[in-house]
Formats: sequence, C-alpha cells, structure tokens
Amino acid sequence: MAEELIPHRGNYKKLLSYQKADVIFCITYYFVEHYLQRGDRTCDQMIQAARSGKQNIIEGCAASSTSAKTEIKLVNVAKASLQELLEDYEDFLKTRGFRQWEENSTELQAMRELGRQHNDVQFFMDMIRVRPPEVIANMCIVLIKQADYLLFRQLQRLENDFLNKGGFTERMYRLRSNNRKS
Repeated sequence: MAEELIPHRGNYKKLLSYQKADVIFCITYYFVEHYLQRGDRTCDQMIQAARSGKQNIIEGCAASSTSAKTEIKLVNVAKASLQELLEDYEDFLKTRGFRQWEENSTELQAMRELGRQHNDVQFFMDMIRVRPPEVIANMCIVLIKQADYLLFRQLQRLENDFLNKGGFTERMYRLRSNNRKS
C-alpha cells in the first residue's frame, strides 16, 4: 500500500486509554455532584482534570495525521491531568480519614481485575451508584492508575513510530522525492 501524505488515523474511541479516561470522567462527574460541596474549588478542578484527561486524547488523535509532536504532547497532557485527578482522590480519602486500598488488599486486586475486563461507562456507573464515596474514590484511583499505564504505553508506541517512520515533514519530503523519481 502506498504511503499517504495525510493518513487516516484510527478511531480514538477504540483506544483503551480513551475508554478508560471516559469512564474516569463519568465517575468523577457523579462523585463531585454527589459527595463534594458545591462551590468548593476542588469540584471544578476534579471535573476539569478528568475532562482534560479524556479530551486531550481526542485532540492528540485528531492532530496525529500531521503532527507527531502535537500528538505526543497532548497524550502527555492527558496523562498529567489524570495524575492531578489521582492526587485529588487521594486527598479526599486522607482528609476524611478514609482508608486507601493497600497494594495487596482484596479490594484493590478485585478492582484491578474489573478494570482490566471492562471499559464501558454503564458498567461502572451501575456499580458506583450503590457504593459509598470512599469506595468510589478508591475505584477511581485504580482506574486512573490503569489509564496512566495505558497512556505510558501509548507514548512509548508514539515514540517508536516517530523514530522508525519519522514525522509529517519527513513524510512530505519522502513522498515528494518519490514522486519526482517516478
């Protein structure tokens, strides 16, 4: 297949990192609406961090056809936004005297498995509606860590693609040179 100048990239909705970020956004929106006090600056911060995690994946995918640099930057912004959100959930647990699930706890292990098996919003929304806030916060912490890992792997793939295939400018030059030769 001939190389294209502006290749059509895959659907961002198929990315596991996006699916996980979408779940995190929906859970966070629910969490903030139900368990934080309106007017608290943390509410807006958490929603914006969750939204940024999701939206920057979308924007990075949209830019991917013509700018590997922009895609990499935006995926990294998504990763950073979710790290900010992670800290907010951890702060929620600490400031209210709730337990954060330990690394070897049965709850954390079970949630990791659920996170590996499911990426659909409705599955998790049905689950959180019957859970107390400290459980929801812990669930989201696990999902954020999984999303962080997926975004890390995505960044590694983007780096590898760039190193092996180059970027848009190199593709333009390569296609123009090949066109002149033929």
